[in-house]
Amino acid sequence: MKVLLVEDDASLREGMGELISEKAEVRETGSVAQALAALSEELFSLVVTDLRIGDTGEGGRIILEAARKRLQPVAIVSAATAEEVVKVLRPHEPDVVLAKPFQIDDILGMVERFVGLRQQVVKAGERGPPRGTWTEVGAGVRTLEEPDGSLWVRMEPGASHARPVHRGRVGAMVVEGSLEVEGERRTRHQYFYLSAGPREVRSHEGCLAVSMALR
Repeated sequence: MKVLLVEDDASLREGMGELISEKAEVRETGSVAQALAALSEELFSLVVTDLRIGDTGEGGRIILEAARKRLQPVAIVSAATAEEVVKVLRPHEPDVVLAKPFQIDDILGMVERFVGLRQQVVKAGERGPPRGTWTEVGAGVRTLEEPDGSLWVRMEPGASHARPVHRGRVGAMVVEGSLEVEGERRTRHQYFYLSAGPREVRSHEGCLAVSMALR
């Protein structure tokens, strides 16, 4: 489990990095370019970035958009109110706004929430789907929901659907085969994250995947 931390203030980055490291491995970056390089190289359980970063102050938006394309959750750190942050970043919306000045418990709880989601999804994927009745939700697409909220999806080769998973923010993992979400492909045992809103998913070779809503 790894978190990407993007902060151009070295002292603040060091302090935040130490806190986050209590819950997950951290990759620290101090610029937009470094953050984009990291996003192209690795998949993270959470991306934490300052809103006003870079020479133009638009770094937070650039990083948010890049992370969204790679199907990764984003927390924006800002002294502005959550409403102001959302307004600045529209049409994109962060998964969390961490307000400055924040408390230690705020950042630890935030990281634990996203790392915990990934752990739950991976655990569900390892145990496999339960026995039960699958519901057909589209051509070649069936779902099965567990009492704990885990939602299983089976897709036949060549099938596509307007997101046959939870409509809110979810963590998901491909258990078998491969899945493509708006051009981003995930294969067996790969975790990914979907923000709120419709997302078309398709599978060329067929897949079994599991998802769980963020709480």
